[in-house]
Amino acid sequence: MIRSVNGKQPQVHPNAFVSEFAYVAGDVEIGDGSSVWPGTVIRGDSGKIVIGKNTCIQDNSVVHGDHDVLIGDDVVIGHRVICHGKMIGHRTLLGNGCIVNDGVSIGTDCIIASGAMVVDRMEIESHSVVAGLPARIRREITQKDKDLIKGYRDIYVENTKIYLAEGLNT
Repeated sequence: MIRSVNGKQPQVHPNAFVSEFAYVAGDVEIGDGSSVWPGTVIRGDSGKIVIGKNTCIQDNSVVHGDHDVLIGDDVVIGHRVICHGKMIGHRTLLGNGCIVNDGVSIGTDCIIASGAMVVDRMEIESHSVVAGLPARIRREITQKDKDLIKGYRDIYVENTKIYLAEGLNT
């Protein structure tokens, strides 16, 4: 479901997929090849939310922020993620069930582990792997990690094409 809020209508690229069971409202831009899966809520009512190209936001996730939110290209946001961060860099993976709190900035090529909780206003350098409660930088990303992120991204880019071809977009 796509809804206007405060006179702001979400802008969804024609090659992006938004499930009919997702809720996207307000000042939101969704880029080319990106996908929003069932149960996901994206609310651009407190600031603008920009989602780059070939980014997937998987089932039952929430993207919202007290200010603007920028999510880069080729980002994988897993199932049941809460994302209130202000910046998610390109080619980053937010693992299933992680929480990214208000004002967090995450660099490019990062992994936030499943179940991690990133505390308010934390700055995460590019190429970091982050885990824990509260989350801490554990190590640098490896080529194997990058390949994993690309593999997930590729699956969802292909699924986006399939769902669009079947006419399953909102």
